[in-house]
Amino acid sequence: MTPTPGDVPATADLWDEYGDQLDSCDLPLHRYGGRRRFAGRIVTLRAREDNRGLKALLDEPGEGRVIVVDGDGSTRVALLGDLLAARAAANGWAGIIIHGAVRDVEALAGVDLGVVALGSNPRRSRKETDGERDVPVSFGGARFEPGDWVAVDADGVVVHRGGPPHRS
Repeated sequence: MTPTPGDVPATADLWDEYGDQLDSCDLPLHRYGGRRRFAGRIVTLRAREDNRGLKALLDEPGEGRVIVVDGDGSTRVALLGDLLAARAAANGWAGIIIHGAVRDVEALAGVDLGVVALGSNPRRSRKETDGERDVPVSFGGARFEPGDWVAVDADGVVVHRGGPPHRS
């Protein structure tokens, strides 16, 4: 089950309570999806300027998880557009964090999915390789490992090792 925005703790509150146990991504990520706040277990993908692996991943049941895509910071092409975002939402993914670009920005705002990325570009990506799945990725001073837990809101992105922190 995907948590509702009210179920997702604010990243600032998490930082105040668990700061030394969290990583914070210090990149200026922009929010594009219709879900403004999201959290879940991490699935990772490393794929520079190629979204074939992301397309395959989005066909799997999301189960409220969050995909973290390390696109090596390239904004030359978009790794996600409205059709893939709709597929992700329909399959139960909570959100997607992209160290790269998206496209179809106006349409993404209407999809019930959390989407954050460095920027946008109308240019399509290649569809030639699957990338590397379930590998640790790092960007913006944060390390994202498969199975860890991430929360995203207007203040930013925080990662907790192992799973959601136990709040008192």
